[in-house]
Amino acid sequence: MFIIPDSKGVTLHTVESGAKDGPTVVFAHALGSDLSMWDAVVDALPDHLRLIRMDMRGHGQSPCPDGPYPMGDLVGDAGATLDALRVKGCVFVGLSIGGVIAQGLAAERLDLVRGMVISNTAVKIGTPWVWEARIKKVRKSGIDAVVNANIDRWFSRATKRDHPELLEDARARMRATPLQGYLGCMEAIADTDLYESTAALRLPTLAIAGSEDGSTPADLVRETAALIPGSRFELIRGTGHMPPVEKPDDFAALLSGFLREIGHF
Repeated sequence: MFIIPDSKGVTLHTVESGAKDGPTVVFAHALGSDLSMWDAVVDALPDHLRLIRMDMRGHGQSPCPDGPYPMGDLVGDAGATLDALRVKGCVFVGLSIGGVIAQGLAAERLDLVRGMVISNTAVKIGTPWVWEARIKKVRKSGIDAVVNANIDRWFSRATKRDHPELLEDARARMRATPLQGYLGCMEAIADTDLYESTAALRLPTLAIAGSEDGSTPADLVRETAALIPGSRFELIRGTGHMPPVEKPDDFAALLSGFLREIGHF
């Protein structure tokens, strides 16, 4: 568990598209990425939705304060940003650490979130000692020390073979991430276990996994979905940790179906 700090948090950099007065869908990205990872998904969604993509603290064009970054601060940033944008009752879509933020925000701010899509994520990602080793490596040698291993875990065999440009885009986003932002968010993941708060959630939830995900395997995502009564689990085959990048049309179709199902159209 965590507690959102009393401060209002960091207001994040966002990009909006679609209808200003439409039902709102918010997107939170993965570690070492930025809001552009959602571009192809957003392009495939109906234009009557209000679509908000945000850069996480220490990523993209958002502020990069000194660490550490407790997960409660990252959740608080999302809440403060949605408050500033006068958002209520959105569907929050998060991948990897973005999916952890989605769970935390749903637990703390149900006025903001009426449904969530959690992709390639879990209540707890990895183990403290795995993250400790990665953090030590990045502190010593920079983000480049983990880029290739991340890419190997993130993408499917077919994508590695047929779409090297997607791998290069992901590498570029990782290398563009400020070191403090990357380390701070790694530390947040390492220290977070949302089992109790996620198991207490009662809101419409879609969980999505990739069949070749080397970071958050499909069974881990399925176990997380099973904690929330009435949730639905979907597997996108032939993708790894980044289905919105590898198969954006498939991801958008699942998201659109979920929005229709819960009356968010």
